[in-house]
Amino acid sequence: MRSGELVPATLCAVNDPLTELSARLEEAAKQLRAPELEVDTALALIEECARLAGEASSQVDQRMRAALEPLPDLPGQLPLPAA
Repeated sequence: MRSGELVPATLCAVNDPLTELSARLEEAAKQLRAPELEVDTALALIEECARLAGEASSQVDQRMRAALEPLPDLPGQLPLPAA
């Protein structure tokens, strides 16, 4: 690298709960497709998928509620004049 050359910045990974849940669901689905899968293991994986799907649904619900809720009034903030 030459003097004065810019080095690209690297960002640390952001842990998004939905991305994590999606990856875990994909991994469970991949395991369910394994031909040598035992019945008990398959049942446990199905239960895990249902639990993960419930968590994902809860995350989406929380995000939707947060997007629809108005922001709180901040102290010292004046209302905008009506146009």
